Amino acid sequence: MSDNRAYYDAFAERYDRGRDRGYHRLIDDQAAAAVQRFGAGKDVLEVGCGTGLVLARVARFARSAKGIDLSPGMLARARERGLDVSEGAATALPFADASFDVAYSFKVLSHVPELDRALAEMLRVVRPGGHLVFDIYNRHSLRYLIKRAFGPRRTSDRFDEAAISTAFLTPAEVKARLPPGAVLVGTAGIRVLTPHPVVLRVPGLSRLVEAAEWNLMDSPVARFAGFAVYFVEKAA
Repeated sequence: MSDNRAYYDAFAERYDRGRDRGYHRLIDDQAAAAVQRFGAGKDVLEVGCGTGLVLARVARFARSAKGIDLSPGMLARARERGLDVSEGAATALPFADASFDVAYSFKVLSHVPELDRALAEMLRVVRPGGHLVFDIYNRHSLRYLIKRAFGPRRTSDRFDEAAISTAFLTPAEVKARLPPGAVLVGTAGIRVLTPHPVVLRVPGLSRLVEAAEWNLMDSPVARFAGFAVYFVEKAA
């Protein structure tokens, strides 16, 4: 965990750059929209909130919105946004059982080697009948092929993406790792057809691609999305 903390503390210095527009704005908007399906007017927790880009969106429609992250550097920026965040690990959430209606996580769980434990912790802190909303990097995607072809990108002066564990899983593998009492109730997809973030910077083309991404989010081809989104209900 200390290696991940150092990586994200270094990444925090530049993490927010350019994320208020284009590709990054789109995928954060879609993540928040996925959470809103079950989190509107509810008590919500983000696991791995980073600098709070998604959490700030969720806070607009949730009754309460809290976040945890292992990186003090990321949390400092989230607090600058006025968000309710604290330090903690996905595998040992610092909350009592049944504290939230929804626990969600985006672009985080694929970097947690103990995925089963993280999902069990998220389920523990959710009330019966509540939901988990999370994404996992999808092995059945164009994004996976691109990552394999071009390798890890640099994220700071000290690190590139190879510095942390990253798993691309199939939907079947994710379903097999759901904890007891977790019932899969739906799926969606983010980054279904975008080959590279630069596409969202091209005038004219960007609007077409963005509209297509929203339209394809719940379509049959969403199973090929770079970020496979899972909606899980906690059994009563």
